[in-house]
Amino acid sequence: MEQVPEFLTKSVQFLDGKKAENIVVLDLREVANIADYFVIATAANAPHLKALGDGFQRLCKNEHYREARHAGDGNSGWVIADYDGVMVHVFSFEMRSLYDLEKLWKDAKRVEL
Repeated sequence: MEQVPEFLTKSVQFLDGKKAENIVVLDLREVANIADYFVIATAANAPHLKALGDGFQRLCKNEHYREARHAGDGNSGWVIADYDGVMVHVFSFEMRSLYDLEKLWKDAKRVEL
């Protein structure tokens, strides 16, 4: 199996452990230069989205991912964490449907972790 960034693996484990839904990992390396990987997931509701966003900030602090960037909150419908070529997008159901990153990046390979 190909080596993937530690942040990618830890992000997917974190999301899975916190009951995020429909977690998808896209390998963008051959189709874009915005990031190497996208992790896309759905939160059940605004409080869940806020908890996931806050949890990512704690994860990055605890794991010493000092250069990680974060944006969004429970009210925005979208939380993002960006570190080491991995962009983690957690959406409300409505925002995920609106942005439809899987369709936008349909040429990217899906990664199973």
